[in-house]
Amino acid sequence: MTQTQRAPNASSAAPRRIPPFHAVPGRSRADGWTPLRQAEFIGELAETRSVAEAARRVGMTRETAYRLRQRKWSESFCAAWDAALGRPPLAFRPKFAGAGLMAARMEKLGLRGRALAMATPETPEPPKRPEPSGTAAARKVTLAELRWRYETGLWSVIMRRGRYAGVIRKADNSALLQVIALTGGNARRGRFKGGEGERSRV
Repeated sequence: MTQTQRAPNASSAAPRRIPPFHAVPGRSRADGWTPLRQAEFIGELAETRSVAEAARRVGMTRETAYRLRQRKWSESFCAAWDAALGRPPLAFRPKFAGAGLMAARMEKLGLRGRALAMATPETPEPPKRPEPSGTAAARKVTLAELRWRYETGLWSVIMRRGRYAGVIRKADNSALLQVIALTGGNARRGRFKGGEGERSRV
């Protein structure tokens, strides 16, 4: 378990529940959107409610933050983002090629209603039971995605009195068990980084 913490602040705000989420995969660069930096961004976003300010606090930019929402396997990250802003998740189900990117740009400009109209189906689908491990949408998950989940774990944001206090990473045992089931028990448990948990502070 990886945990980062910052000093508590006396300011108070309405409590918000941010669901645990999986980081979005990307290039393995120390100065890029690492899983830890993504989790810290969600925490800063919950505190500031400003994408630009939250990105600045973690050393990134608003534009690259919005690009994360367009990457594959980003559903639970998007759900945590929306929860941090205190709003229902925006489901990206494009009606045409390029609609997802256009919807994200409209949302960034404050045109959330138009983004919803563009990105979601005209006929609402019946509600689906959420997947285990705090994922945002029920869909078929590939073996590669399951491996990414158990290698990077589940991230939870800690909020205290409306202020960002830190993040915790926990092993996603559900994903590991699914990988073992799909591979006939040949998955190597040692590949999970951190095992039961490791701690670090900033």
